[in-house]
Amino acid sequence: MIDNRRNKIWSNIDWLLVAIVVLLALFGWINIYAANFNESYPNIFSLNQEYGKQGMWMVIAVVAGFIILLTDGFLFLRIAPVIYIIFTLLLVLVLLVGKEVNGAKSWFGIGSFGIQPAEFAKLATCLFIANILRDTSKNISASLYFKIALCIGFPALLILLQPDTGTAIVFSAFFLVLYREELVGNIIFSAILALFIAVLVLIMQNNSYALPFSDIVVNGKYYFMGILFSLGTISFLIAKRFVLKRSRKKFMWIIAALTVASMLFSGAVDFVFNKGLSPHQKKRVEILLGLDDDPQGAGYNVRQSKIAIGSGGFAGKGFLQGSLTRFKFVPMQSTDFIFCTVGEEWGFLGTAFVIILYIALLIRLTAIAERQRSSFSRIFTYSVACILFLHFTINIGMAIGLAPVIGIPLPFFSYGGSSLLSFFVMIAIVLRLDSQRLDILR
Repeated sequence: MIDNRRNKIWSNIDWLLVAIVVLLALFGWINIYAANFNESYPNIFSLNQEYGKQGMWMVIAVVAGFIILLTDGFLFLRIAPVIYIIFTLLLVLVLLVGKEVNGAKSWFGIGSFGIQPAEFAKLATCLFIANILRDTSKNISASLYFKIALCIGFPALLILLQPDTGTAIVFSAFFLVLYREELVGNIIFSAILALFIAVLVLIMQNNSYALPFSDIVVNGKYYFMGILFSLGTISFLIAKRFVLKRSRKKFMWIIAALTVASMLFSGAVDFVFNKGLSPHQKKRVEILLGLDDDPQGAGYNVRQSKIAIGSGGFAGKGFLQGSLTRFKFVPMQSTDFIFCTVGEEWGFLGTAFVIILYIALLIRLTAIAERQRSSFSRIFTYSVACILFLHFTINIGMAIGLAPVIGIPLPFFSYGGSSLLSFFVMIAIVLRLDSQRLDILR
């Protein structure tokens, strides 16, 4: 019976998803080779070059994925809290003894290689969120929201302390998962997004980059805006939910809670912008919003990236023929700006192919999530899809000047062993859960 079950697992694997991931990884490897091509080491398997190391990590990732596919799907549900605790402790440990790279203490150095625990913390959080939310249909309470906030916020805070703002921002993808699971309604989702944008714009307009949080309490301008916004939201809530249902018992409590929450959120946005972002990161936001222009400084990377992509034209200059790529005009071209390598050497056709692959990946993950028989499998798959979506949109947005440069990789594509391995493991778990169709607690 066990053999029959294993045979069903292999026969039920979503090979279309496998094909999309393999295509992305292989095409990414080729572009890493182009971005770092060294005539002295033309072999793509040369381990003293980034492309050789990436090839090694691809082998490790495939082996790890194969092992996961042989693992009982029930195990992921049982060990989710343990995995979360382990990687949270590693995030604490890396702050104490980690290796500093590019100003961030995010790595454990192992010879010439490094492991970044923050990449695996995303995976651990995906598992733990799915574990927490697997049986919430009849038990939605304040304690549940507190657990969710702690589960997502604690690792994000530890990553922010490294500091690695970009990776910490990725944890906001879980908000989309909560929206899908109807734990965050349309009104709250829209209210938080609009309030965030409104506060950020007001900060930029008032040039209050050095304004401490205590001054905000005194002048109250963000709080005033928060009050106005919350009152508008409350009016809509009352009209839709309470007046129509003829229930006004909690009216004043809702007004008070939403007003305080909006005030705190408004102040928190300003606090994070001023205290959480380094000067060069705030500079990038200014450049993105058109409030500043620094083509030779903070805006140099994006400017060179856009030039490289534009120079590729319709069909590109050809493999290893990109002049800006060959002569290293774009910094971090194998990691944050790998997409501009595609644009220069493969042109519009190449970039369109990559974007179509990612859209196909996200659509496939959504379809897999919706056909799951267990809430654990569905929530985990949606968590993976949302993280990939955020990485995909922000990384390509960085390369074409539509998103601030926050330093997150393009999944399966950018150079980096930790990110490649963590993404492969995420997909392997999705494939394993989907093939087994676990019928666990809904």
